[in-house]
Amino acid sequence: MIANMNTTTYRNGVVNNQQKVNYVQQGAGAPVILTHGLAASLHDWDDLLPELADAGYAGYALDLLGHGESEKPQHLRDYTVENTFDHFSKWIDSLAHNEPMILVGHSLGGGLSLLYALKYPERVRALVLVNPFFEIAQLPPVMQKLFRHQLINTNLIDRTPYRLFRFFVDMTSFSYYIGHRESHILPEHIRYQTALDYKRAASGIYNIPRTLPSIDLDLSRLYQPTLLLWGGRDQTLAPSSFPQLAKSLPNVVDTHILPICGHVPHQCHPETFNPYVMKFLRNL
Repeated sequence: MIANMNTTTYRNGVVNNQQKVNYVQQGAGAPVILTHGLAASLHDWDDLLPELADAGYAGYALDLLGHGESEKPQHLRDYTVENTFDHFSKWIDSLAHNEPMILVGHSLGGGLSLLYALKYPERVRALVLVNPFFEIAQLPPVMQKLFRHQLINTNLIDRTPYRLFRFFVDMTSFSYYIGHRESHILPEHIRYQTALDYKRAASGIYNIPRTLPSIDLDLSRLYQPTLLLWGGRDQTLAPSSFPQLAKSLPNVVDTHILPICGHVPHQCHPETFNPYVMKFLRNL
């Protein structure tokens, strides 16, 4: 959970034709932008934000378009990478920082961070990519087939109750590998928040992955110092895709695998994840 709540400011901004952006700011100093993945929220960063603030950074985490408490367009056609990126980049503009920023992105947020660095290289000081989602081929074959087609009717998703989302989260975080006993990789409060984020996200967000552009040919232009971290048991994105990404990026300073974690290593074991991030920032 977020510590030092007296230094945390929750804000609502308006960008891009009066679209609402819900975000949190904590700390003062060099700007660090934290971006969550699909069907998540700014609460992904509850454990990292206080450490950034204590170290003298200004941490900003937003709810992406269609997520959390941010704008939720009514039309399914509005849920594209292009619109999500536009919402994201205009929000960054609204922060009015003159100095280059550090971008921290998980999954879809990692893909958006890569796209932002490609489009505005002079605005990005460094990248921290966590299980980044940058191409549809990273998904399992069944999910690739599903996401290649636009979801026309999302009524079933809209009607799914919280308890069913919670059951799914609990089952996918269950592990038999910790101390040879049945256990959950994700703590209780994370599983609660994850299921809540699924429930309150607009169902149209599941159309976003199919519009993800291929950026393979552009990766050689990303000269910013980059830290790449991922969970070794990721069942959402192929773990083999992350070392391949590291080879394609020209300035990867360090990589780390959290072997016991899956798709959300920043929530699985923040006590291991956060020091990697803070060390990288100190050495910039």
